[in-house]
Amino acid sequence: MPYTTLISVAQLQSLQASATPAVVFDCSCDLMQPEKGPAQYAESHIAGALYAHLDNNLSAKGDPAITGAQSGGRHPLPSRETFAQWLGSVGLKNTDQVVVYDRQGANYCGRLWWMLKWLGHANVAVLDGGFQAWQAAGGAVASGEEPARAPSTFAVSDALVVLRSSDHVLAHLGKPTQHVLDARGAPRFRGEVEPIDPVAGHIPGALNRVFSNNLGADGFFKPAAVLRAEFEALLGQRQPEDVVHHCGSGVSAVPNILAMEIAGLQGSALFAGSWSEWCNRPGFPVAQG
Repeated sequence: MPYTTLISVAQLQSLQASATPAVVFDCSCDLMQPEKGPAQYAESHIAGALYAHLDNNLSAKGDPAITGAQSGGRHPLPSRETFAQWLGSVGLKNTDQVVVYDRQGANYCGRLWWMLKWLGHANVAVLDGGFQAWQAAGGAVASGEEPARAPSTFAVSDALVVLRSSDHVLAHLGKPTQHVLDARGAPRFRGEVEPIDPVAGHIPGALNRVFSNNLGADGFFKPAAVLRAEFEALLGQRQPEDVVHHCGSGVSAVPNILAMEIAGLQGSALFAGSWSEWCNRPGFPVAQG
């Protein structure tokens, strides 16, 4: 069976022992210490896992006119074609089941989960509990680099997720068909602190749900029924397809999208440029409190 949202350690172990094992990506990262994620991977990772670097592989670097970046902000989305080329270069095929994980509460691996859906690849799942759960279960680990896989051609298909631009969010601000959900911590949302961006605050009218609220104290995603009740309490009568998620740079917003999918609330969108793009656009409104 294909896995499209979450996969458990036991399910992944079973899959890896089958005739068609999953392709696993380690997305471990530390925004403040960029060298830490690759070091964690090199020290220990799920045996056979490839490494996906947030800055180098999952973001566009350089002049947007040259890179074809599909969003602004600190972690601009690369063009779909550029991303597909990287996937092919590491040997991923359109028929592969993909599993992604990190060590940071699904904060970073969700980016790759969403981007694969953006390319039309349905069969990608987040390892519930992350690397910690894999280690606790005695899963096979390795260190250093993995052998290179034979390159392939990864074809781009119709997107399975919705991407929104800053201009679209601005044009629909305050309308009943758009509801912005901010995944940043409450002090940043309220504008009390801002450790990274030049302006503190949030998009006017936005609601706040910190991405880490989707996990229980054990580090696993909360049950679907619990997630659904929490999102319905926050959103009220708002429809899932009218929700636009954002955060600081379009990364930690994705766990909220994934959690809504787990809860059966499909169709919400990602504003990938997020606050780091919004607060740098002249004339874009800012709220605090």
